[in-house]
Amino acid sequence: MATPSSPPPVPAPHNAKTESLLPDHCGEGEALTTDQGVRISDNQNSLRAGARGPTLLEDFILREKITHFDHERIPERVVHARGEGAHGHFQVYAPQSELSCAAFLQDPAERTPVFVRFSTVAGSRGSADTVRDVRGFAVKFYTREGVFDLVGNNIPVFFIQDAIKFPDLIHAVKPEPHHEMPQAASAHDTFWDFVSLMPESTHMLMWVMSDRAIPRSLRMMEGFGVHTFRLVDAAGRARFVKFHWKPLLGMHALVWDEAQAIAGRDADFHRRDLWEAIEQGDFPEWELGVQVVEEDEAEQLGFDLLDATKLIPENRVPVRRIGKLTLDRNPDNFFAETEQVAFHPGHIVPGIDFSADPLLQGRLFSYLDTQLSRLGGPNFHEIPINRPICPFHNNQRDGIARHGIVAGRVAYEPNSLAGGLPREVPAADGGFVSVPEPLASPKIRVRSASFGEHFAQARLFWLSQSAVEQDHIVAAFSFELGKVETVAIRERMVATLARVDADLAGRVAGNLGLPAPSGVDEVDCPLPPSPELSMMGSGDGSIRTRKIAFLVADGVDGDEVAALRAQLEGAGARVKLIAPRLGKVTAAAGPALPVDATFALMPSVTFDAVCVPGGEASLDALCAEGQAVRYLREAYRHFKTVAATGQGLRLLDAAGIPCTGPAGAPPGVVCQAGGATLEQVGEDFIAAIAQHRHWQRAELPASC
Repeated sequence: MATPSSPPPVPAPHNAKTESLLPDHCGEGEALTTDQGVRISDNQNSLRAGARGPTLLEDFILREKITHFDHERIPERVVHARGEGAHGHFQVYAPQSELSCAAFLQDPAERTPVFVRFSTVAGSRGSADTVRDVRGFAVKFYTREGVFDLVGNNIPVFFIQDAIKFPDLIHAVKPEPHHEMPQAASAHDTFWDFVSLMPESTHMLMWVMSDRAIPRSLRMMEGFGVHTFRLVDAAGRARFVKFHWKPLLGMHALVWDEAQAIAGRDADFHRRDLWEAIEQGDFPEWELGVQVVEEDEAEQLGFDLLDATKLIPENRVPVRRIGKLTLDRNPDNFFAETEQVAFHPGHIVPGIDFSADPLLQGRLFSYLDTQLSRLGGPNFHEIPINRPICPFHNNQRDGIARHGIVAGRVAYEPNSLAGGLPREVPAADGGFVSVPEPLASPKIRVRSASFGEHFAQARLFWLSQSAVEQDHIVAAFSFELGKVETVAIRERMVATLARVDADLAGRVAGNLGLPAPSGVDEVDCPLPPSPELSMMGSGDGSIRTRKIAFLVADGVDGDEVAALRAQLEGAGARVKLIAPRLGKVTAAAGPALPVDATFALMPSVTFDAVCVPGGEASLDALCAEGQAVRYLREAYRHFKTVAATGQGLRLLDAAGIPCTGPAGAPPGVVCQAGGATLEQVGEDFIAAIAQHRHWQRAELPASC
């Protein structure tokens, strides 16, 4: 078995004796060769008929090189095209034998290798990371019983109830086919036309229009299995389960204005953040949680557990955290790993089984069919990133991209010529057995009546949000519907929102210049608000991995920089020095300080907080620098923590950010005043950053 954090092992080729075949002056891997191992003497020139003549067809080196290049890009995913991934491991906290016989859920000392891919859904591979969209959260467990793929999103529900509507949904949200616009955006007519005619989409729309759709970092978002699965114990007893991933850093989001600015300034923002965190040793962590429901108790929930547009409120069935996922190694090759990894919800292991969720049932076909198209045929499981770490033996042969060379004449079962091998494994010895389930008749195309209610959980989500989060939802609906050109679609969608909440619908209608809907009754929501549906107050209260910008120029107080930096980094934050130009800045005393970036290269939207250390000459330069003033104003406008020490208060004053006065400093503004020590300023700064945003500032007069 592989080491805990290693990728699936790649078997040596059957004729791996390359070293002895190389000339003395070429070590293994040093000689440039064709794909067939022929050493190349000239990789600079194609074979021609004369120095200025035409290239010859017989140039097999050129043809092989160009042919491979022409086919280096496989078809991109229809959805989830833009993604980033990482290796890691999963460890269960305690044996879960009372819930499941899955081997990777039994031994706390066992580290199961994983590969995780995060993604946006609607955009192409070249779109931006910070668009408003659902995020894919897919985990491939390389267990000793085979591969288990937990294919999910960062939102626990979905737009539709039945997979037969999935092509319609994606056709609607993708760029409109007549002009291929807009890219990676749902703010257009075809999407809202579709969902305004599909009441079952309402709950999902509330989530997508919330801050969940613009995460601060992939490391700071939840993940969900979306569907209802089953956990099965050794005795064959099954229970329904919903899977959750809980980030230890908490859930945090971008401000919409930030998300738009980042898309233009660093389209790879989430990808870069994940890569850098792992490279720096700030390994992202999530806890695996389960909501378990006995099958005979499912009907008591008040909704159908097989309906993917519904969730189980956590204050109704608490999430039980059973293990931890840690990402600790970046891919070696993006294409070979992140692009070629093939997830499939049908990849399960003994101890886990499906439910009759009609959306899940369709995905069991769709994902396999997609891999056959994207990855060239039925042998995609032999690509190293997809290969299980346990041996696999079957009678499947041949096909495009077959990697393994299987000797022998037998490719069928039962047989006697190969001693009956490979043979079936009894359930008692770990063979997979589906949970017996009675099926009803007749064969029919109909939606279950238990799937018929569409608004109660959408209202539950709305009522569970803080006032600030509700404001953001109103703004998101207003922006998206404002992009819709067909007025009738806007009106229809606002009428749908009135079923969720009259105030929500009225505010959105007002922003769109429409009358508030009349004669539409809010749905009754029998469930109390669920605090877990809000992002406020999540996380461990630390500032681990938060990014802090120090604005500096020549003459900065080097002692203040060193002291504050040590205090912040001691608390787990990452500090960068931002200056008008690259190179080094001179300190008022002591050695020069290396600059990490300029104002333009690392704008304030890429940081969690901003600090202005003292130094008379430094502040003279910064106060005269328009970009420095705008940098601070932008951070303040995005409700981030800003701090200043010594003469640094001058830049806050230039930016119009008050530090003193009858009301004192605004929330999240930390100033060294009244004889406060540098250490105290650092402590206050850390406490303020831990709050992530300071939404109270939204209520202050505009002049602040």
